[in-house]
Amino acid sequence: MRTIILPRRRALALTAIGLAGLSAWPAHAAEDSAAFVVDVSDVTVKVGQPAVILATARVRDGYRILTAYNNRVIRLSSYDEGVVFERDMVPAKIEDNALIFPVALRATKAGTHPINGLFRVGYIHGTDEMAMVSLRLIANVTGTE
Repeated sequence: MRTIILPRRRALALTAIGLAGLSAWPAHAAEDSAAFVVDVSDVTVKVGQPAVILATARVRDGYRILTAYNNRVIRLSSYDEGVVFERDMVPAKIEDNALIFPVALRATKAGTHPINGLFRVGYIHGTDEMAMVSLRLIANVTGTE
């Protein structure tokens, strides 16, 4: 292994650049989710019966939905495999400046089952900013006998 010794001034500059990059990362992540307000409600359903969770991503003031983008919910899963989903990908319906995702599912066993997924949504802000972001979908499905 070879050790490289940098002059103190150069080492400090490289450290500052590295720290600046790290401090910029969380701000970018917070900025992406600031465009949407997510609403997902829990559901209770009899085991084996179909149910639908309506997940909503509503744009905040000053933002618009990127309608040309394939806005969708993906990567749906159940923590304990107590829920099965009708589709692997749920496309959005646009209503009243919001993206509505009807997530069809069935509980396969009794009890409360955490589920999650990802919203993949796009927005426009102002006249020159366009972005596609991932937001978490988290909810509980309670199966009853």
